[in-house]
Amino acid sequence: MDKLTIWLSQTPYKNFEIEVASEDASFRKYYRLTHNDSSFLLMDSSLEKDSLKPFLNVTAKLLKVGVKAPKILEQNLEDGFLIIEDFGNTHYLDILDWDNFKDLYKKAIDEIVKMQKADTSGLPLYDKAFLTFEMDLMAEWYMKKLLPVVLSEKQEIIIAEAIDKISDIVLSQPQDIFVHRDFHSRNIMTTKDDKIGVIDYQDAMSGGITYDLASLLEDSYIEFDREDNLELVLYFRDKKGLDVDDETFIKWFDFTSMQRHIKVLGVFARLYKRDGKKGYLKDIPLTLKYLFDTAKLYEETKPLNQMFKEI
Repeated sequence: MDKLTIWLSQTPYKNFEIEVASEDASFRKYYRLTHNDSSFLLMDSSLEKDSLKPFLNVTAKLLKVGVKAPKILEQNLEDGFLIIEDFGNTHYLDILDWDNFKDLYKKAIDEIVKMQKADTSGLPLYDKAFLTFEMDLMAEWYMKKLLPVVLSEKQEIIIAEAIDKISDIVLSQPQDIFVHRDFHSRNIMTTKDDKIGVIDYQDAMSGGITYDLASLLEDSYIEFDREDNLELVLYFRDKKGLDVDDETFIKWFDFTSMQRHIKVLGVFARLYKRDGKKGYLKDIPLTLKYLFDTAKLYEETKPLNQMFKEI
């Protein structure tokens, strides 16, 4: 905090009041700077300074295509501090309900379409190796360290085969698309001018066309009916003007969702077991429900679904 306050004293925001705004799943912290009617955010990435350059790079890419990402006002890359635009306190999760979710999700889908116009040059590839690496977190952290269970050789094979098939289908959809990677209700803000503010995108990659759609519609923090979700899935396809039949596009979406849920199980377990962040444990049941409900629909993943139920 000493370095932060010393640096802050050298900026135009030295007389602003400072208070804790939030923390996220990483080691970043956010402070709100206020003075009269003005408000800004101070991002403290001192524990993961390497994330700042990607954040600045992706911010520039998003602003260039008209996405409302926070403008960068001051930066100190050496110590890991940024002062950025403040979108307020209202996340999608705060306002989504059964009456408004279709309209709000359509606005968010329109934002995905806009994001996907962003330049992907220089972004890491969401290739088979990385898709597999992410899914492997589930067995390591969720099954073996959180539950914990000792997997049999047969169960290890079932998991490996499911991961292989899931990654192949995820990669069968259009690639080289800008992927936010965490486009869900806690990372979508509604601003004072009723626009969508997009945050927490520094881990963006170049990958499949349905990834951010899956993050949005099968959100680990809130659930709506699958029938309604599929209507929105096809709304996205039509907005993109893709010449793909319903069954194929829904399968792309479902397998991308399963990839994400398998990864998230591992990430949530790791946040607890390694980082001491237990708040995400309460979100595991919904993540499992999504995975079960989808895995049972496809021959490629029925063995994985059965194995999970046995465990």
